[in-house]
Amino acid sequence: MSDELAIIGGPKTVTLEDEHVFSWPIITEEDEEAALEVLRAGTMSDTGITKQFEDEFADWQGSAYTLGFSSGTASLLGAMYGVGVGVGDEVIGPSVTYWAAILPCLSLGATPVFADIQPDSLCIDPESFEDRISEHTKAVVVVHNYGHPADMDEIVEIAHAHDIAVIEDVSHAHGGLYKGRKLGTIGDVGAMSLMSRKSFPVGEGGILATDDREIYERAVAFGHYTRHGEDLERDELAQFGGLPFGGQKHRMHQISAAVGRVQLKHYDDRMAEIQEAMGYFWELLDDVSGISIHHPEHEDSTMGGWYSPKGLYDAEKLDGLSVERFAEAVTAEGSTCLPGCNYALHTHPLLQKADVYGHGKPTRIANAHRDVRESEGDLPVAEGIQEHCFTIPWFKRYEPEVIEQHADAYRKVVEHRHELLDTGGEPAAATRVND
Repeated sequence: MSDELAIIGGPKTVTLEDEHVFSWPIITEEDEEAALEVLRAGTMSDTGITKQFEDEFADWQGSAYTLGFSSGTASLLGAMYGVGVGVGDEVIGPSVTYWAAILPCLSLGATPVFADIQPDSLCIDPESFEDRISEHTKAVVVVHNYGHPADMDEIVEIAHAHDIAVIEDVSHAHGGLYKGRKLGTIGDVGAMSLMSRKSFPVGEGGILATDDREIYERAVAFGHYTRHGEDLERDELAQFGGLPFGGQKHRMHQISAAVGRVQLKHYDDRMAEIQEAMGYFWELLDDVSGISIHHPEHEDSTMGGWYSPKGLYDAEKLDGLSVERFAEAVTAEGSTCLPGCNYALHTHPLLQKADVYGHGKPTRIANAHRDVRESEGDLPVAEGIQEHCFTIPWFKRYEPEVIEQHADAYRKVVEHRHELLDTGGEPAAATRVND
């Protein structure tokens, strides 16, 4: 490994170009044939294959009921309706996450309320969650952000004490564990995206999982009208069967379901290889100052498929080197590094002043009992997190030589950071992630 940084003229550290290590999703002839069978049969809009996928996913997930959706966003909306979210209710969620985790509640006339995150897990802070509870709080959406399990013991305890439903967003953490329990089975209902970039990919789609029959039936009633006759047992729902309660169609496309059945057969093995590869990368960097692993400490907690993996950054330990400059230097070495993560949702103008539905006032508070909009400084960790984390390479295969070169690139930049500080100047405009 050369001592001179590539960003100031030295050779790149990463010379092995092996896209096989990063290519995703893995699509084989088995996936292709499954999709073609649906096309040839002309059953793209039916539900038979989707129900088979749901049954198999339920067995794998360990849930009594599962329901396939057209997208992860739709599955989260179905979960919200399933737990009874409606007009005037408040739904709490982390400010740092993908928008689909909490914004669907606006469609139900509810109010999103944002809580701060923990600086190490990047997940919702239980104390901040508790501080944001009001008499109108109906649900909390817990996102296992970038694969890291949230503090479910404390969150569930707080939620149950206040009769608040717990929705787990598992879009980043399929197959992940929290103290030995599969993510998505700990709260009242789990929902997740299965789109093609996720660690469990079906092409486009989402799925809901729960042990609660009422939540399941309400989700069916809301957007799966063709299944009312067979799935609605409760009179309060069945009497209105035949039309979607939400006026929406949420069913999963059967090509996605067919691909999902194949992907599920191989996912545990593929997830295990990802975990081995990502673990090796961080093992190589364990003694490197200023950067640390984003991973749960409990031995029975795991990151699932490590979707959009992150590292934690401490500029003070690196003599004040900004994460933007660090990421630029690592990228110049031939590796992958993006500064920051999702921006805090509560700072976006849509959540502050947009009148989406013509209420004559900001939609976020149109049906609210109070003004829940935050001011600058209200959620300090979320507002400052961009300087304290970064995206790392997402290794899909365990190829030690390739992984070692990428780890060397990170180590090299840390060890020669003084050269970056000496050169001064601002980093080039960096692309931030938005997962």
